[in-house]
Amino acid sequence: MHRISTNLTLFLKIFIPTFWIVLFGAVTLAVFLTDYGYVGNMPRTTFQLIVLLFYLSGLAMFYFTLLDLKRVEMDNSFVYVTNYFKTYRYPFHNVERIEVSKFLFFSTANLYLIEPGNFGRRILFVPSLFRLRDFLESHPQIRESLEVNGL
Repeated sequence: MHRISTNLTLFLKIFIPTFWIVLFGAVTLAVFLTDYGYVGNMPRTTFQLIVLLFYLSGLAMFYFTLLDLKRVEMDNSFVYVTNYFKTYRYPFHNVERIEVSKFLFFSTANLYLIEPGNFGRRILFVPSLFRLRDFLESHPQIRESLEVNGL
């Protein structure tokens, strides 16, 4: 079995959101439990709303981005996708294509399934481009059957 996603997936999916949620959750809780009248020239209620909106917007950002990441592994017959709690196996004939998007120093990939699986039809992961290229070069029959864009 060959890991296609990067080791950063665990850090991005588990550590960063957990650290942020705990740290800023504690700050938000402290802002609401502390008794004060003003913060600088800002009334208490305004400051509390700003902190609460900051915390909720961060939660929404994590929910729609980092928490959707999966770890992807492949072998000769199957694609294995895990969210670190559950692992599912999909045969290659159910994989439609892989699309890689490159940003400044960061790449993401979407694995599209023909029929929706347990994680849906689109599976988001952070690829290790070297490992993905290496796997596709060492398995030419899989490369021919898959449409890989952006690699």
